[in-house]
Amino acid sequence: MKLQFFKYQGAGNDFVMIDNRLSGLNLSTKQIERLCDRHFGVGADGLILLEKDPQTDFRMVYYNSDGRESTMCGNGGRCIAQFAFDLEAAPAQMTFLAVDGVHQAIVQQEQVQLQMIDVHQITLETNYTFMNTGSPHHVVFVNDVKGIDVFNEGKQIRYGAPYFDEGTNVNFVEVMGENHLSIRTYERGVEDETLACGTGITAAAIAAYSRGLVHNNLIKVDALGGKLSVSFDEKNNTFEQVWLNGPARQVFEGVIEI
Repeated sequence: MKLQFFKYQGAGNDFVMIDNRLSGLNLSTKQIERLCDRHFGVGADGLILLEKDPQTDFRMVYYNSDGRESTMCGNGGRCIAQFAFDLEAAPAQMTFLAVDGVHQAIVQQEQVQLQMIDVHQITLETNYTFMNTGSPHHVVFVNDVKGIDVFNEGKQIRYGAPYFDEGTNVNFVEVMGENHLSIRTYERGVEDETLACGTGITAAAIAAYSRGLVHNNLIKVDALGGKLSVSFDEKNNTFEQVWLNGPARQVFEGVIEI
């Protein structure tokens, strides 16, 4: 079977995009894993299907590069918003359904703002912060993020207590200055470091604010693949109107035999 695909990236976090509004495509775990393989397929951190939804502009279905359907992906959400806009499947200001609920997005000159879910519960431990921003995130603040062995240290935390089989994403964050962070992330499902992680960047910004490491509700975050920002409203340790902003653009399109 020949499959038309589109490749998008948001700050280096890259995805295979498929317009599935009419085709009813149902890919197996192995097929998705193959498509995301950087040697034998298109190569991506994940695969995203754009599907019809009766209540919103479209539905986002996200799979990690291991072929398994996963929790919310922030940069994937920003990329599918740009994808839908490019296809004229949605206006510049849109809503779409994802696994964690309905999201708003605004597309403006390949900069996409995505409204994330509200964050009501944050675990502040001595050595780390944990929260769910659409996906689970373990956040560790370090003095030199460039010197961290993200793969090995992240893997150990991802599979260790208290997460075990369910696992978590792991973020190593350095405070670079007032309202400015630098981040590196080990993503579960990819099982490696990625160039950016939208839900992780969101978690890092909220964690830094919760710990008093930054004091503004607009925070710049540098990932390996680019610069993003997070804004929010905070009241009584509840974070609402959480927006992730950054670049999202098409890299190429093609047809592949699967």
